[in-house]
Amino acid sequence: MRFMVIVKATKESEAGVMPSEKLLADMGKFNEDLVKAGVMLAGEGLHSSSKGARVRFFGKERSVIDGPFTETKELVAGFWLWQVKSLEEAIEWVRRCPNPFETGESEIEIRQVFEAEDFGAEFTPELREQEEHLRVKIANGAAL
Repeated sequence: MRFMVIVKATKESEAGVMPSEKLLADMGKFNEDLVKAGVMLAGEGLHSSSKGARVRFFGKERSVIDGPFTETKELVAGFWLWQVKSLEEAIEWVRRCPNPFETGESEIEIRQVFEAEDFGAEFTPELREQEEHLRVKIANGAAL
């Protein structure tokens, strides 16, 4: 099972406060443990929402909203993509994680990633083949 592990933003991360050398070292060690265990597929920190944008869809219309965004507790500051056996295993890994913001309250959300079989009959053999073709291209770093 794959899980997206989402580090929620704080007022400090949205203000651009960078992690200390100690936190960077602690997170580096945690990431090494994830890699050694074969859990970590990807992981990155994100710039604050002031450097981002949102695109809102309404039917065929699109509108762009520039950051920053006000609801800090709903924003993402970073993420991992993990391959584990269960939600319980993902929770155990998160419990071992250093506090992402050293002091104060932090929150990490864990969400399962959809797999092809989760979509049922609507995900036809042709769509599955297309999806697999894209995954191979991505893995090989080839242009579509």
